[in-house]
Amino acid sequence: MSDEKQSPQAPHHTQQEMPFALIKGEAVTTIPNDLYIPPDALEVILEVFEGPLDLLLYLIRRQNIEIIDIPIAEITAQYMVYVDLMKALDLELAAEYLVMAAMLAEIKSQVLLPKPESLDDDEDDPRADLIRRLQEYERFKQAAEDIDTLPRLERDFHVVEVKAPEFKIKKQEVPVDMKELMIALTDVLGRAELFSSHHIQRDVLSVREKMASILDKLNSRDFMLFYQLFEPKEGKMGVVVTFMGMMELLKEKLIEVIQAEPYGPIHLKVAKQSLEEG
Repeated sequence: MSDEKQSPQAPHHTQQEMPFALIKGEAVTTIPNDLYIPPDALEVILEVFEGPLDLLLYLIRRQNIEIIDIPIAEITAQYMVYVDLMKALDLELAAEYLVMAAMLAEIKSQVLLPKPESLDDDEDDPRADLIRRLQEYERFKQAAEDIDTLPRLERDFHVVEVKAPEFKIKKQEVPVDMKELMIALTDVLGRAELFSSHHIQRDVLSVREKMASILDKLNSRDFMLFYQLFEPKEGKMGVVVTFMGMMELLKEKLIEVIQAEPYGPIHLKVAKQSLEEG
């Protein structure tokens, strides 16, 4: 649908004759007309998690529950949402993610099936091995994080310094964890799924036009909610193309993604560097 609607600030229809976008009234022409987004452009998403155990641990921590109390059905559903998201973005999943998906499905079936009366109540919990692996992984992960906080030569201090190091004041906004961004994207994809049966096939959506549309929206306001970027009626393809446009703008440092607090609403704004250059 976004291909038919034009922003009031960009009324011309011929892409070759118009600037890529306007930021505070200034034209932005740094994006080439023949911009190509390679199929593996979003493979960085796979690097957010160090493996399936890291993803499971994140989902558990997000709900503030203990590992030993893991709700296997709910966690399995959330894990599969992530796997389906990777497939929707045409990203190749590592085999270990698929192995974990099969393991979760097996555990879920064992938990849901009625337990024979002949079995003692103290029989092994189907989740026991997974819980043990998660606890072990959490210990190693915490140990690695603790070690990383220790002062490191050439990172936190230097052997020889002529003057005291300059400390920069950190921004008030909390940088958005890519994991949070992916969880928010799954929510948007879920909404788009509701319109999939009513979606009318239109012209191929353009990543470049989506990038211009995002900048036009941000040009008229200080902040914008992440969810306001998307048009659920465009279906999954519209959501994916819009997300790719947002990722390219982040790469070009034209926009910033922030949160007021951890796990809070995700907002977008025009990058400070972009405003200064404009």
